[in-house]
Amino acid sequence: MDIKEIQNLIKFVAKSGASEVKLEMDDIKITIKTGSEDRGESTTYVQQIPMGPAPVAQQQAPAPQQVAPQPIAAPADDENSKYITIKSPIIGTFYRKPSPDKPMFVEVGKTIKEGDVLCVIEAMKLFNEIESEVSGKIIKILVDDSSPVEFDQPLFLVDPS
Repeated sequence: MDIKEIQNLIKFVAKSGASEVKLEMDDIKITIKTGSEDRGESTTYVQQIPMGPAPVAQQQAPAPQQVAPQPIAAPADDENSKYITIKSPIIGTFYRKPSPDKPMFVEVGKTIKEGDVLCVIEAMKLFNEIESEVSGKIIKILVDDSSPVEFDQPLFLVDPS
C-alpha cells in the first residue's frame, strides 16, 4: 500500500463520519481514529508488520482499499486551461485567514504577486503559510475555509495575464 492509497483512505474515513477504522493487510496495519466533531481532529497510526506467509483469511482485506480511492477532479474545462492552478504542497486543514478575527488573505478578484501569502494549512498542529509562486489575479478559490486538503489538491485558479 503506497502513501497515496493511505491518504485516500484517510480522506474516505473523514468523510464517512466513522469514529475509528482498522485495516490489517499482509505487511501493514493501519488504525484511523477521528476526534470529536467540534475539535475536528483525526489520528492515524501506521505499523509495519514483518513479512511472513499470508493466511488465506487475510486475502479479503484489500476490499476496502478498492472503495477508498476517490480521485479529485481538477478543473479541466477549456476556459480554465489558460489559468494557473495553485495546489496544496501538504496534507492538512486549509484556512483562508491567519486567525478567526483577522481578514481573509485573498479574495476572488484580488491581484497577487510572487511571495504573497494565500492561505495557511495546518498540519500536525503547525500552521504553514502557503505563498504564491506566480503573479496574477485570483479567479476562483477551489476549497472552503476549514476544509481538509490533500497533497497536490488544487486550491486556487490564478489568471497570470
